[in-house]
Amino acid sequence: MSSWQVFTSFLTLGLTAFGGPIAHLAYFQRTFVQDKRWLTNEDYVQLVALCQILPGPTSSQVGMAIGLQQAGIRGAIAAWLGFTAPSVILLVTLAYGIEHFQTQLPEGLLHGLAIAAVAIVIQAVWSMSQTLSPDWSRRFIALTMALLALWLSSALWQLVLLALAAFIGVMMASATPIVIRHSVFKTIPTSYYPLLSLVTLLGLLMTLPLVANWLEYPVIVMIDHLFRAGALVFGGGHIVLPLLYDGFHELGISDDLFLAGYGIVQAMPGPLLSFSAFLATALPQTTFAPWLLAIIATVAMFLPSLLFVIIALPYWQKLMQSAFWQRALWGINAGVIGLLLAALVNPIALHALHSWWDAVWLVLAILLLRYAGLPIWAYVLCCTTISMLLNYAVTT
Repeated sequence: MSSWQVFTSFLTLGLTAFGGPIAHLAYFQRTFVQDKRWLTNEDYVQLVALCQILPGPTSSQVGMAIGLQQAGIRGAIAAWLGFTAPSVILLVTLAYGIEHFQTQLPEGLLHGLAIAAVAIVIQAVWSMSQTLSPDWSRRFIALTMALLALWLSSALWQLVLLALAAFIGVMMASATPIVIRHSVFKTIPTSYYPLLSLVTLLGLLMTLPLVANWLEYPVIVMIDHLFRAGALVFGGGHIVLPLLYDGFHELGISDDLFLAGYGIVQAMPGPLLSFSAFLATALPQTTFAPWLLAIIATVAMFLPSLLFVIIALPYWQKLMQSAFWQRALWGINAGVIGLLLAALVNPIALHALHSWWDAVWLVLAILLLRYAGLPIWAYVLCCTTISMLLNYAVTT
């Protein structure tokens, strides 16, 4: 497969994938598992499980991993560019004119996006659960992990829960015949690129802080801050935001501007961490063009994620040939379903459903998604249009 095919597929998602990282995983599942059939449910959940335990934004890393599997390093970069570029361009444009941007979003638009995202997540979790937790043993694991994840909601606890699911899988699957599955993908080499990526990652982590402290130049400080945030923080975009606030506040970004950008990025498709491009564009007292700063910031934010995927994925594939790991994965797959189910409840459903009418609207959105046969972009557009019309009808 060519990297151009990967790019165009992810560009469509970059233009239409609203709703945050959990919704993005649902969009990916529908697009690459159900529609394009680039990979199976099992392969997809293996990638999700891998990216759950890596630092950085999970949905972006899953996209990179899919691109890497399909078209190598170029495919990983193409997937990232396609998924990230639309939101970056939109955010940079808004940051340029933020002082003159007074137009409010139409009433009902954000709510329509939220309802669309909930419906997509529900369908994805249901579809994945049919394959990955088809029996009551694995359903028990999934429900247990979901309940624990709702109680223990931090990113660190998610890792602990996945480890617990793996342990339960080893114990419960020991009496179950395990068939060693061979991935549908070509084997990714375990030398050169992973080693080069590891050297690059460690080298930048060690040298960037030294250079930033020595030069005290705002752009270098920004790069160091973004690279470390992307490399050392688990849990994705929402976890990184407090670190972004601290770093950019020191660089001169006001509270009002930060909060305005954060509000805007919620309405954008694509990854939440494209927010770094908005902040870089608004950075004061630099000699760089704002659009160039945005590109630098975006690369610095996401480069660790790409390096981690390149380092980990080949060895992850080798683990798939181990009977012990297959048993662990038996539990991990069910655990991932549980984590997605917990995320469906909180924050997605709790933030999107405010009344019984929202529940009715959600059922209609699920039926529209299931039976209308619309492409994702048309489905999202349809949901937002209906939401705005309903809001107009209620308020007039």
